[in-house]
Amino acid sequence: MKLLLTSVFGPYAVDDEFGRKDNKMELFDNQITREQGIFSYRFNHSSFGLYFMAENIRTPTTVLDFPTVDRFIEELRSGAYTHVGISFIAPNLKKAAHMAKLVREHAPRARIILGGHGAAVENIEELVDCDHVCRGEGVGFLRELFKEQPVERYRHPLVYSAMNRHVMGVPLPQEAGVLIPGVGCPNRCRFCATAHFFGQYIPFLETGRDVYEVCRRYEEELGVTDFGVLDENFLKQRTRMEELVDLMEADGRRWTFSIFSSAETLTALPNLDILARMGVSVIWIGVESKHETYEKNRGIDFKELFAALQLRGISVLASTIAFLEHHDKETIWEDLDHAISLRPEYLQFMELGPLPGTALYTAYKKEGKLLEETPWEENHGQGKIWFSHPSFTREESEDYLRRAFVRDYETNGASFLRMIETGLRGYEYLRNHDDPRLRARAKQREKELRQMRYFLFASGRFSENPATDSLLERIRREYRRLLGRAGLRCALMSVVVFGFAVVWAVKMKLGRSTLQPPTVAKRYRQEPFFMVEETPAARTPLPAATGVGPRTDCPVLGQADSAR
Repeated sequence: MKLLLTSVFGPYAVDDEFGRKDNKMELFDNQITREQGIFSYRFNHSSFGLYFMAENIRTPTTVLDFPTVDRFIEELRSGAYTHVGISFIAPNLKKAAHMAKLVREHAPRARIILGGHGAAVENIEELVDCDHVCRGEGVGFLRELFKEQPVERYRHPLVYSAMNRHVMGVPLPQEAGVLIPGVGCPNRCRFCATAHFFGQYIPFLETGRDVYEVCRRYEEELGVTDFGVLDENFLKQRTRMEELVDLMEADGRRWTFSIFSSAETLTALPNLDILARMGVSVIWIGVESKHETYEKNRGIDFKELFAALQLRGISVLASTIAFLEHHDKETIWEDLDHAISLRPEYLQFMELGPLPGTALYTAYKKEGKLLEETPWEENHGQGKIWFSHPSFTREESEDYLRRAFVRDYETNGASFLRMIETGLRGYEYLRNHDDPRLRARAKQREKELRQMRYFLFASGRFSENPATDSLLERIRREYRRLLGRAGLRCALMSVVVFGFAVVWAVKMKLGRSTLQPPTVAKRYRQEPFFMVEETPAARTPLPAATGVGPRTDCPVLGQADSAR
């Protein structure tokens, strides 16, 4: 047996027979900071789930991430694979179908496995040529398929969180790792594809010790101390979180984390200071709607909650949904403006998206609301809605969504600067705290803030609205109050940042700023063992990471999921 696990082919974010240009392979620029111009965060995410599955089976496996069509064909011809697993989301169904045809042509003996959220599409076997379909958690499925013993202890891969990282055109190093403590969510909101795909919560790292050991290996092997935690509601397992914090403090580790959490989980904590002790820097919280209240948000004062987090230097990424059933051309702004008024650092606007496998999809199909003639590649949540809404046409939905992003930007200023302001606020809170554990965190924040100061000069030159101007004025004042005046090094680095920003602005104006992730091939349990990052010019060997340890989102999701 020999397995090839692959994401769908590029190029991405282009209008062709397989996809649309407004479905970018960039989480932030696609659905969070998309209308913020040069201030928009730019990066690609790896297909984390493929690496997780490859680590946890015994069959010789190759992960081929972000291939071109030619590179995919080359791998098929050279690999002698018995099985090819294609992971995809529904908007990339046509790409998956084309890849399946290529498998039949170039590796006719190989059996085709479909996985990822695209596998939840009804009658997928009739739409994409395949032999097996994995719906749900992928490790158990593959172990059963290859007649391997069930997992007793998961091995966690060491995978960088993002590549092609840029802020205002400044290239940033790969310095954050990915943690996947578990998949699924007990809240099971009716629109959530990941919760319905996995069902109840499935833990991969069950204890704080398990999480700690993976983080320790990241630091010792890759120098990584910052982690993106892909778990729908990481704090829900409070004992695990508390044990992790205790172990970190006992060992003097000051890691930082970006996490997901529901509001009700946060308000159940005895004191939010434990998040600062843990080193939480960003929390993604689903606000969803002011009026359509989900159980996870009942009785929550979001303004108070957000302010309490921001006081501790924790940035909030809030998400809200447009085109709910009660929305008309007036009430939709009540929800969107409510989210904007909470003043989160980052704000995701996403169209209500009835994705296959969710309760929402089932209900809308039964009610005849789905516009089933809509091409799959347009069902991604950042273009036009693909269901019948009594108050909005498909064309209107696209315009309203764009205006929501612009409104947030013009009201609250650039997200990047909001994050800096919150960092300054948290620094003051931590350095003056009675708890020495929090004061120790302040020293770490100070170093980060000094580096962020380099971006202020360029920010002033590229500011596009009064809200950003006002934000910059407050930030400069706080820097002088808390850290004194900028020195010569800061002045020199500010000029360097400005130079990068000018170049990036020109690229944006010429339409050349779309990021295409590089092809990565990683081989498991094969000789020689290696990983290569492939570019048009060369394939450069990189160190292999084979993490062993006790959700863009999940272990069977083949790429950054713009349809989240």
